[in-house]
Amino acid sequence: MDFRRWLQPRKGLAIAEACIIGVVAAFSAVILKVGSGSLGAFRVQSSHILPAWVALPLVGVSFGFLAGWLVERLAPQAAGSGIPQVKATLANVPTKLSWRVALIKLFTAIIVLGSGMTLGRQGPTVQVGAGLAAGMSHLVPTSPDHRRQMIAAGAGAGLAAAFNAPIAGVLFIIEELLQDLSGLTLGTAIIAAFIGGVMSRLLGGGSFDLSIQLMHYSSKFYFTEIPFFLLLGVLAGILGALFNQGLILSIKLYRRLHISLPLRMALAGLISGIIVSLLPASFRDNTGLREYIITGELQPTVAAIAFISQFILTLIAFGSGAPGGLFAPSLILGSVLGHMVGVLSFQVVDQASPITYALAGMGGFFSAVSKVPITAIVIVFEMTTDFNLVLPLMIVVVTAYLVADKVFPGSLYEKLLQLNGITLTKKVSVEGILNQLTAKDVMQQRVETLDADMTLEEVTQAFSTSHHRGFPVVENSKLVGIVTQSDLTKIQNRHLQKDTTLREIMTANPMTVTPVHNLSNVLYLLDRYQLSRLPVVEGKKLIGIITRADIIRAEADQLNGKTAIPGPQPEPSYVVYQTRSPSVGRGRLLVPVANPETAETLLEMAAAIARDRHYEIECVQVILVSRHSSPAETPVRTTKSRRLLRQAEVLAKKWHIPLHTQIRVAHDTAQAILESINESHIDLILMGWKGNTSTPGRIFGNVVDTIIRQATCDVVLVKLGSSQQSTVNTQHSFNRWLVPMAGGPNARLAIKLLPALVTLGDHPQICLTRVFKPLEFQPDMTVIEQALRQLMRRRQLASTVVATPVQANSVAEGVIDLVENQGFDVVVLGASREGLLQQAIQGNIPEAIASGVDSTVILVRGAIT
Repeated sequence: MDFRRWLQPRKGLAIAEACIIGVVAAFSAVILKVGSGSLGAFRVQSSHILPAWVALPLVGVSFGFLAGWLVERLAPQAAGSGIPQVKATLANVPTKLSWRVALIKLFTAIIVLGSGMTLGRQGPTVQVGAGLAAGMSHLVPTSPDHRRQMIAAGAGAGLAAAFNAPIAGVLFIIEELLQDLSGLTLGTAIIAAFIGGVMSRLLGGGSFDLSIQLMHYSSKFYFTEIPFFLLLGVLAGILGALFNQGLILSIKLYRRLHISLPLRMALAGLISGIIVSLLPASFRDNTGLREYIITGELQPTVAAIAFISQFILTLIAFGSGAPGGLFAPSLILGSVLGHMVGVLSFQVVDQASPITYALAGMGGFFSAVSKVPITAIVIVFEMTTDFNLVLPLMIVVVTAYLVADKVFPGSLYEKLLQLNGITLTKKVSVEGILNQLTAKDVMQQRVETLDADMTLEEVTQAFSTSHHRGFPVVENSKLVGIVTQSDLTKIQNRHLQKDTTLREIMTANPMTVTPVHNLSNVLYLLDRYQLSRLPVVEGKKLIGIITRADIIRAEADQLNGKTAIPGPQPEPSYVVYQTRSPSVGRGRLLVPVANPETAETLLEMAAAIARDRHYEIECVQVILVSRHSSPAETPVRTTKSRRLLRQAEVLAKKWHIPLHTQIRVAHDTAQAILESINESHIDLILMGWKGNTSTPGRIFGNVVDTIIRQATCDVVLVKLGSSQQSTVNTQHSFNRWLVPMAGGPNARLAIKLLPALVTLGDHPQICLTRVFKPLEFQPDMTVIEQALRQLMRRRQLASTVVATPVQANSVAEGVIDLVENQGFDVVVLGASREGLLQQAIQGNIPEAIASGVDSTVILVRGAIT
């Protein structure tokens, strides 16, 4: 009974897991050390059998390709150092970390290090330990926080086992990975790191085992040496920052080659082998070279060659994405740099020891690269156990850290994540949240609005069917006023006519805020003027609304730790081609074109709306590229796209409508369209849709679903009927129009668009209908009557308008029967959020109608400002 209580998830289970993680991490470190050492010995031996310029490049290219092939096929997450992946996982970014990733990382790191690439095995042991811990945490159902703590403990155990430095393993978790000082996190990390370090020492798995000479070496420090230690810190900081910048540049250069991971790693192995074959024979054995450097047995000239070659070889190897870390190369470079400064100091101060400078340089360069000064000090101290080294080590490490952070600010690991589209956001303290968050961060983007031309009767009905006590009033998506229940109460004694328009009773020029106003300013305005809500505008365009409840909710989310979850961010689309016409319109209409067979009909509809509203047309064509390629750097062929856009230019010239065209290269079509909407200030988008989708969880399809939910402008979706889907058939039939009515702003938008759209027909006829249940003997025709009055106000409307109620069990059934029986050419679905559109998203009404009829189906959704 007591044993079960001890194994509770918060304590007992965590301690047991930490012990197992420490043991497994130690064995992994031993396997990695022995495996890479054996392959390295084979590589060196082969250079004695065959000419070095043949053997070393051959081993490098073959081993590099093999390791790259395994990573690409089995676990792409195992590429690179591994520490950025662990850091992303601990920041709640959806990054795969499992036993499979850990095992592939272990074996490919052995192959890479055995191939002669100048990378370290400490970074891989961190990811291996974290991956094994992540896999173990899936065996027992625990909380996400518990899993994060175990992953952090596994990472610390991996580092402790690699360096035989358990304290440094714990500090690395606190300083870089998790930044959490809670009791359970610290306790599990200490246990895992201690067991990992002890087991690794017993099994002989620790790296950087210093020679007996260094183990018994006692540093001596003289105050006259302080200027030289400061010089070493400054040099380590500058060169460490340049090293980090070189790593980022190397990755970008490899990506510009547009070759697969196996080929990149094979190329890195080939170049590394060629360079090493040209260097002295002692440089072929990385392990022997490290100790040779640290003991100070190198001549200054050889030390300079060692520094330059290690610097360049590490950039070549790491940029390819090879599984390997930066800890060992950083320590080697630091020791060489320290040795050279130590030789200089010895010329001035006879009692100076180059060995002391080499050891201090190790910590300094490590701190400059990894930005973990405390961990750097402790790692070197735990390897030497020399208390006399602490003071010069601290001088060099702190100086190097400050200089490096000035030259290359920020964490290297976070910058590596940013190259893969992942940005880690730091937690915002609750104190000062009102000053740090802006209106755009917390505003509601979906806002119910009323049109300025609505009648008093329509406004009263809108208030009666909504829980809101006020509405922004818009005209062509521009904010022109605001109306509240108190406004309606004030005009009751004025005995106004029911057809009085809203613009006559609204409050014009209301108080507004911009998206960049911080919440402190927003709250001040709400209190100062005793308001319950404030519209958020860009210029005069309404983009959202913010209430007191939104501000309270933002503060509560911070208190509960519910911050935005960072994740992979796709790169912005890139415009590779564009044409501009004079901007003389009152607004702008966007038409994404992709299918040449439907483009002409969509453009004809766009032209009809543009002529009616005096809009310009923006035509966009999107070219998709792989997510592994940058849209701004990937070469693409634009011949077909430009041919399609030229077709639009010919039609626009015929219609005398200003036309702008652009071709965007992007990872995601919907993202590119949304960027076009924002950048070009689009008022309405008209695009085609298939009418159905086989994608699980989607209503309209991947692209259209995203647009209809996120686009801030009016959206018109067109599913062309079977007779309109080909430009070969020029007998377009747009004469009989059916408009199911459910009330609301989207229905009014559909009615507004009808006068323009019906001009596509020769003898257009409009039928307004309302579907009612069989049990409703007297259907409510108010919505249809309002729509009729709205259409009658359009004097240029040259079409017949009739109203027909339909009795059916469902909206889709009633509409489909009416289309089949009376032969309508076009069905226009303009629905309110409470009515048809909400049912569309929940019950898939548009898909049912579109798939059930051969006619054209148009779905209208008003701006979700």
